[in-house]
Amino acid sequence: MTRPDLVQSESIGSLLRGIFADLRTLVREEIALARVELREQAGRAKAAGISLALAAAALVIGLVFLLIAMATAIADALNWPVWAGFLALSVLLGCAGVAAMLFGRSQLRRVHAVPTETVSTLKENAAWIAKRLTSGPK
Repeated sequence: MTRPDLVQSESIGSLLRGIFADLRTLVREEIALARVELREQAGRAKAAGISLALAAAALVIGLVFLLIAMATAIADALNWPVWAGFLALSVLLGCAGVAAMLFGRSQLRRVHAVPTETVSTLKENAAWIAKRLTSGPK
């Protein structure tokens, strides 16, 4: 003779095992899908990165030639030797670089590495889950 509560607990146990097995399968399939999507996106990002690197190289070379032309033009316009035109442009660029660096440094001081709102929300969620787990079924 079997007890009804024993049969019920076995069926609940088998149901829970089935749910956990299905959940495990679902998680594995989601991870596999994420891997495929990440590989696809990585390929696209690589192609975009190569294009951007080539564009940046072309822009840097163009900027160098532009700076050479500007330095020569300054020297010509002011009847200075060519080296003085390069020196004047270098001083101007140096001042602009220092100003940009100081501005960037002040902006960087306002950046927080840890997202405070997210950490707060996660702590609240963890406390809520812990409370639910310790309070037991009602």
